[in-house]
Amino acid sequence: MKRLAVALILLVTVVTAGCVDAGKRDKKEQAPVPAVTLGIERVDEYAKLFAGQRVGLITNQTGVDSKLRSSEDILLEKTNLTGIFVPEHGLFGAVAAGDDVDGDKYRGVPVYSLYGATRRPTAEMLDAIDVMTVDIQDVGARHYTYVSTMAYAMEACAKAGKKFVVFDRPNPLGGMIEGPTLKKGMESFIGLYQVPLRHGMTIGEYARYINETQQLGLDLTVVPMQGWKRSMYWQDTGLPWVGTSPQIPTADTALYYVTTGVLGDTNLSVGIGTAKPFYYVGAPFARQDEVAERLNRLQLPGVQFRPAVFIPNYGAFAKEVNGGVELYITDPQVYRAALTGASILRSFEELYPNKVVYPARYGGEGYKLDIALGENALRVGVPLERLLPRWDREAQEFAQQVQPYLLYK
Repeated sequence: MKRLAVALILLVTVVTAGCVDAGKRDKKEQAPVPAVTLGIERVDEYAKLFAGQRVGLITNQTGVDSKLRSSEDILLEKTNLTGIFVPEHGLFGAVAAGDDVDGDKYRGVPVYSLYGATRRPTAEMLDAIDVMTVDIQDVGARHYTYVSTMAYAMEACAKAGKKFVVFDRPNPLGGMIEGPTLKKGMESFIGLYQVPLRHGMTIGEYARYINETQQLGLDLTVVPMQGWKRSMYWQDTGLPWVGTSPQIPTADTALYYVTTGVLGDTNLSVGIGTAKPFYYVGAPFARQDEVAERLNRLQLPGVQFRPAVFIPNYGAFAKEVNGGVELYITDPQVYRAALTGASILRSFEELYPNKVVYPARYGGEGYKLDIALGENALRVGVPLERLLPRWDREAQEFAQQVQPYLLYK
């Protein structure tokens, strides 16, 4: 009996120790606390802004906190949310690029489309709110419509005397500024202001920049993040990424998009319709080994090129065999998106004379590539040895110009 009792005691001790160890392991295995606190997670600190106010919210599927709770649910709980306003791709990010977005309701709150019959909040829409808020994830590239939606709403709210609050979020590409500044006459909904291709601002900083430089006179508050630094890429934040649109499913894709997105406005395929949009560049007339060899010979910083053959399911050259390259960004800190994109286009032009085509702009004068890039220099064949130093100067000048509007170091 004594032996049995001792054995039982030992068994209980082992099991108890195992439970304690498991508890310790569970604690260790819990998700680490993100390095960055989002603006939306500080809403309680700014409660006075919303007390007794009817609140509007510009958002979509990317408006979430670090626990993936949606901004609309957070504001429904903490404020009197009376209107939700959605940009291109809709509230859930499922609508294809360029397609109209319809209005609807979310938990009884009216959802207004800002990418359909109108791209600006109407007087009737604004009558339902006292303060407009924004919580939406930008990608850090000028040629993206979410900032334009915010800008149009800022203009409308300034005229209507509505307060405006931006819950700030990281720029997934950090604070690096590069590429050409948009030139006068090239303004469009994918680029309204004279900022570089890779602008280096958070969406809150962008709002401050617009408000002052466009002299809107808007009653603007930016709820800043805590912990974000300009040296951070998204992967450094510890935050979960929600795809910003159907073709940008991962945070990594944003850096590829700022590189090859404008090339999609030629007749080259940039991988739209494949599992890796913006990672590929190619065409049926190109030979993958030729393209890869030429680009790798340039020894561009922070990137390598793999010879690739791909068949898009839709988009440019759908169902056709495309030869070209897949980009592998090996060091984001030294990588230069504008240099890489320009070098890719020039390589295709030089390898395949008269094969690269520049489509006209939809429903207007000019060329799609010029509108996306913000100038015509690439299309008209300005040599890169002249072009790239100018782009660098423009980026440096903008970096000085934008200093008063920045919130983070």
